[in-house]
Amino acid sequence: MKKYAEMSKDELLAELELVQEKYDALKAQKLSLNMARGKPGKEQLDMVSDITEVLKADSDYMCDGIDVRNYGNLEGLPSCRKLFADVLGVQPENVFIGGSASLQLMYDTIAKCYTHGRVNSDKPWAKLDVVKWLCPAPGYDRHFKVSETFGMQMITVPMTPTGPDMDVVEELIRDPEVKGMWCVPKYSNPDGIIYSDETIRRIASMKPAAKDFLLMWDNAYCIHEFFGDYVPFPDILGECAKYGNEDMVFEFASTSKITFPGAGVSVFACSTHNMEYMKGLLNAQIISYDKVNQLRHIRFFKDKDGLLALMKKHAAILGPKFRCVLDALEREIAPLGIAEWQRPNGGYFVSVNTMPGIAKATWKLCKEAGLTMTGAGATFPYGKDPKDSNMRVAPSLPPIDQLEKAMEIYCVSMRLAALQKLLAA
Repeated sequence: MKKYAEMSKDELLAELELVQEKYDALKAQKLSLNMARGKPGKEQLDMVSDITEVLKADSDYMCDGIDVRNYGNLEGLPSCRKLFADVLGVQPENVFIGGSASLQLMYDTIAKCYTHGRVNSDKPWAKLDVVKWLCPAPGYDRHFKVSETFGMQMITVPMTPTGPDMDVVEELIRDPEVKGMWCVPKYSNPDGIIYSDETIRRIASMKPAAKDFLLMWDNAYCIHEFFGDYVPFPDILGECAKYGNEDMVFEFASTSKITFPGAGVSVFACSTHNMEYMKGLLNAQIISYDKVNQLRHIRFFKDKDGLLALMKKHAAILGPKFRCVLDALEREIAPLGIAEWQRPNGGYFVSVNTMPGIAKATWKLCKEAGLTMTGAGATFPYGKDPKDSNMRVAPSLPPIDQLEKAMEIYCVSMRLAALQKLLAA
């Protein structure tokens, strides 16, 4: 098969007729498939459902000398703090245990910057004329939505194979109106990139003009390998402390894709100074998060080794799904030269970059054929992909048979969009 760009007009027209026929046949099946969000599949949820049986009517609800059913312990149970400190490579006193969603903790951290400022702010951010925010892209659409909700001026930073383009970042942070940056450092959403040690060093050693600059380090996929063994990762708190930047960073994680997305445990980790400041603000907001659920997770995981053993079981489910996606792309798209993609070893997504100008058309064709996907452009600030190229594929939710059909629709839709674009040129 020739690459589409090398075909004559007659060859393109003949190919269009064949692909259109395939697309029409798929559309006629009136399917309803979903690859939109990184939701754990039913098999993953069933695998961890025993967590609901860990605490029973006659359970001992004492942990660390605390009756978990009662008020108190705003920062979380000591055993739970230690468990996640071991996972993140930090000290237990630097860990705060929240509710089921790390996104809520992230939103709340930024909200408090607007209402009260940071530990070293001159004034709350709500009283500033402009707040600018660095957004490595392709990136996580919900991060961008948080920034947009607060009226931040989002600035796109290109992603490279080793993380955000640090030459661009280091230039932009010379502006005192630039107050922070989003980062997903391990198996980034959606590219699946692991930040290099050099990128992490440059981030940790930054000297922003804004003294209250906030590094939002969303380590959502810190233990989410689906190919190969667990990959240890640098402790960003310790790295920042080496350069006198210990107050610059907040790190986030959760069990949303480990146990139940709607009933998990979230955490943030930060410096002692930040912890005392945030506890002072949170104390007016909540007496404690769900300590019963914290105990449930402690008894289910037991320790870091138990948690990593569970992640191996997740990998056994997710690995074949990612192979299904990557094999389909290699077989159906690679020979045509109409897209490139990352080949991640962990995380929850495959990031596909189509030829410029066809991502939205591909998304629309998928939708019309019964396949729901994250909107084209969602991985960029304001939903505006300048190349109309990036698409995020989420393989985790559908069973393999549905995933195979979804990828058939996706590949045929992309081929059809590419042919239409080339013939219209």
